[in-house]
Order: sequence, then C-alpha cells, then structure tokens
Amino acid sequence: MKVKLGVTGGKGGTGKSTVATNLAIGLSEVRDVVLGDLDVEDPVDHILLNTELMGEEPVKIMLPVIDYSKCTACGVCVKVCDTGALLSPKGGKPFVLPRLCSGCRACYFACPEKAISEGGRILGYTYFTPANVDGAQIKLVTGLLREGEEHTSPVVLAARARAESVANDVLIVDTSAGTGNNISIALKGASLAIAVTEPTPLGIHDLKSILELTQVMSIETWVVENRWGIGPDDRVVETARKYGTKVVVKIPYAREVVESYVKGIPIIKYMPDSRAGEAIRKLVSIVKEVI
Repeated sequence: MKVKLGVTGGKGGTGKSTVATNLAIGLSEVRDVVLGDLDVEDPVDHILLNTELMGEEPVKIMLPVIDYSKCTACGVCVKVCDTGALLSPKGGKPFVLPRLCSGCRACYFACPEKAISEGGRILGYTYFTPANVDGAQIKLVTGLLREGEEHTSPVVLAARARAESVANDVLIVDTSAGTGNNISIALKGASLAIAVTEPTPLGIHDLKSILELTQVMSIETWVVENRWGIGPDDRVVETARKYGTKVVVKIPYAREVVESYVKGIPIIKYMPDSRAGEAIRKLVSIVKEVI
C-alpha cells in the first residue's frame, strides 16, 4: 500500500459510499485500487457496484469460559469488565452474557484463581470481491457485523487489516457515519480524508464533528458537498474554512445519481457527462494529482 485515502463524514446518508465507489472506479483507470467498505453495520459498496460478496472469512473474538471448580466468587472479573458482559448474583458466581462481550481479555488476565480460559465466538465476517464495472476493475474488501451484535471495532479492524494486506498501490476506505472509535480505527494511517456532507443543518453539525476528529488524528481533510442545491451552502463553506480546509467539489442533487444507484452502475460510468458525473470526474482528477 502506497497511499491510503478515507471517505467519511459525520452524518449518515450523505453519500459517502456513492463518493467512495465512484472515486475508486475513476482512480482504477490509472492505479491499482482496493476499496475497503468498513461500514460493517450496513455495507453497501457491493450493491452500488452490482456485485456479490465473495471470499468469506470469519472474525472471531475471545469469549471467557469460567471453570466453576476454580472460581471463588471474588468478583474481580465482574469489576474489570467495562461492557457489563459478566454478571454476578449476590453471593454467587459470575456468568457471561456473550453478546455484550467485546473480547478484550481483561477478565482472563485479572482472575486471581486462573478460573477463566479463552473460548471464542464469531462476531462478523470479512469478504474479498474482485469487481468489474464496465471494464473498470477494483478489489473490494468488505466487513460485515453479524445481526444482533454490538461491538463493531473488531470487525472494522479485521476488514481494514485484510484490505491493507491486499493493497499495493491505492487503498480507499469507506467508513460508517459518526465519530466513534470505529471511525478512527478505519481512518488510521490515511494520508487524506474526504468528508462528505450536505447543505442541511444536521449535515453541517456533523461535518464539524468529523473535522474535529481528523484534526485530532492529524489527517489532511477535504470537504465534498453532496446534494448541492437542496439548501444554501454558505455555512458548509464557512465551516470548512473554520477548520482550515475547503470544499473541493460540489455534487449537484440530480435524478441521474439516483438512477445510477438503482442500476448498480456508478455515475462516473453511467452518465459521465452529466453535471453529477462531471463533479465526480473533477474530484477524481484532483485526487490523481495529489497521489
């Protein structure tokens, strides 16, 4: 991996995956591109690329197994568990709530009686999918959390590691919404982050949050304004300037973007000469120059 780029944004539904898939397809014309879909709770890049997930590998984490013949009900394991996965009735011995366990091993190391051993369970999966979109070829790595699970970070970490292991030129990671630790895990090592937002009050509010995060991580960040035209964009420009960056591209709110989404053909291939297609091609051109 020579270059790692992150496509992110505080608010959900702003078009991060649309930007990430189109950017990957555009860069693939001149570079070897790996796209990592690290939105493990709702990965959609394979849908936008109209391809089926392949190459499944499980993501396993530690699950404590208690030997009650050794356990003295001292309660140390319950005290060190910060997710509430270990509970102990008054005067009784602890038991495990698997869905709450993050696999951190704190209980394993803390138990003074060595009554806890390492079991395991599957938290999610990663996939490796070669994708071909109208002659453009990229490698897609996807992380997927199992239904009902709560701990995203181990799956994000596993998917990121798999993407980095197969990338030898350009890696683009598509993060989930928000600013939690799953976002910082996904963006770790990135040379550039592209924050996708929209000209709405909530979009601007969450843009501030993601720009604060990338500042803390010392990652250069550009802003892409999606759905340009649905509201005044002066506050988007003002917010970007406040955090020492700028709006590099404005993607208009357009019917053809929705059509390309439905057909599973990125707009850069579906209608490259449309206003939205031209905006995406401008972004690709700028990124090409930088990398």
